[in-house]
Amino acid sequence: MIFLISGTTHTDKTILAQQLLEKTGWPYLSMDHLKMGLIRSGMTDFTPQDDDKMTEFLWPILREIIKTAIENRQNLILEGCYLPFDWRKAFSEDYLRDIQDTWLVMTPEYIQTHLRDIEAHGCDIEQRMENRIDPATLIGENRKVLTGCKENGCYFILIDRSYPQDLAEQILNQIRKEER
Repeated sequence: MIFLISGTTHTDKTILAQQLLEKTGWPYLSMDHLKMGLIRSGMTDFTPQDDDKMTEFLWPILREIIKTAIENRQNLILEGCYLPFDWRKAFSEDYLRDIQDTWLVMTPEYIQTHLRDIEAHGCDIEQRMENRIDPATLIGENRKVLTGCKENGCYFILIDRSYPQDLAEQILNQIRKEER
C-alpha cells in the first residue's frame, strides 16, 4: 500500500506521516527531503523558494518511486505538497488499487481562529527557518487545494473547528474500509 499525504504548508502532513509510521511501521518519505537533496546536490538549479516549480519537477521521480514500491510489494507513506491533483492519471488500475491519498485542508475560519496555534506547531517535527504565516496567503493556498481536490476526486479531510486528534486512526480506518 502506498499512502499519499498532501496539502499546503502547516497542515501537519509530516506529523501525520510520523504518526502513521508509528502505528503501521511503514516508512515514509518526505517530498521536502527529496527536494532539498536534489537542490543541494546540484542536480537542479531550483532554489528552496521555487516551490511553484517543484511539483512539475518532482512528480516524474515520485511517480516512479510509487510504481517501484508497488511492484516490489512494499508499503510506503509519501508526504509533501508536491503532489499534482490529477496524480491518478499517471497510473493504471493495477497500480491505483494500491494507492490511497489524503489531502489536509484548513478552512478560512480555522486559520483565522487558530493562526497562533498553527504557527506554534510549525516546528513540531521539522525546524523551519521562518515560521510566521500570512493568513491571507494560507487561506488562498488552502482554497486552491480544496478546489483542486474537488475537481480531481481527491480524498480530503477538512479541518474546520478543531484539529482532529485521532487523524491517523481515522485514516487507518479509511484504508481498512477500502481494502475490504
